[in-house]
Amino acid sequence: MIADELPPAPPAHCVRLVMVGDIVGKPGMRIACASVEWLRRELRADAVIMNAENAADGSGLRCKDYRRLIDHGVDGITLGDHVYKKREIIEVLESADNIIRPANLPAQAPGKSLMVLPIGDELTLAVTCLLGRVFMKPVDCPFQAIDRILAELAQSHPHNRLRMVEFHAEATSDKQLMGRHVDGRVSGMVGTHTHVATADEQILPGGTGFQCDLGMTGPFESILGRKIDAVLEATLHGVPLPFQVATEDVRLCGTWLDLDKQSGFCANLGRIVLRENTLTAYLQAKSEARRVL
Repeated sequence: MIADELPPAPPAHCVRLVMVGDIVGKPGMRIACASVEWLRRELRADAVIMNAENAADGSGLRCKDYRRLIDHGVDGITLGDHVYKKREIIEVLESADNIIRPANLPAQAPGKSLMVLPIGDELTLAVTCLLGRVFMKPVDCPFQAIDRILAELAQSHPHNRLRMVEFHAEATSDKQLMGRHVDGRVSGMVGTHTHVATADEQILPGGTGFQCDLGMTGPFESILGRKIDAVLEATLHGVPLPFQVATEDVRLCGTWLDLDKQSGFCANLGRIVLRENTLTAYLQAKSEARRVL
């Protein structure tokens, strides 16, 4: 789905959740914050969750970035392998209820691994995230971790039906395995980390919405969000160079999921690609309309 191909409104028996892929640097933060109004009004999102582990100059999350996202209306924030890159965020991780670190880090790791967010007056959305182990740094087993989290959730929030899992992993096979592992037990399982959106969105046999990777929110005239020349030169010549965040062709990528309020399962889902120029035109039109009124 691109911005001029909006899906129909969610059915009355569903809530619409938007999961946004990895925010990269200042360009990603800019469009992520500016997009919330569009996601709420045009896409009719009831809840917006964003992965922000690359928001601070391409690696980590600062306190001011966290506050900016929340102030613009983001409901919850997930992180990944760069969770502690900016150590200042540890205080927020330990005190806030709307930001989580991966659940399969050691138990002593700072931060919460589950957030339960209110949606309206009666519903709650539970969100957890995990790290993969293929081509990633050593961590605890994500499959055992999700079993533990779901068991704890059943005890602490027995009436919760809307449950999302984000798997921050490199290998698509890992993500497909996790999708099958949680199918029928959660509303949706989506991947992050590779910065490239996959075209495999589907509803698994047990009713769980699934997509291997949400993609990136940031500059697409780049190598995964970084300036092309430096990455190319370092690759060709083997000389380490600083990889600065690129600036051109900024887009927001993510996925919307319609979740049944009664069963908790996914009724429909689709990809989102929102270009910054499209969003800017939308916001300008809204601003002009308000001035006229």
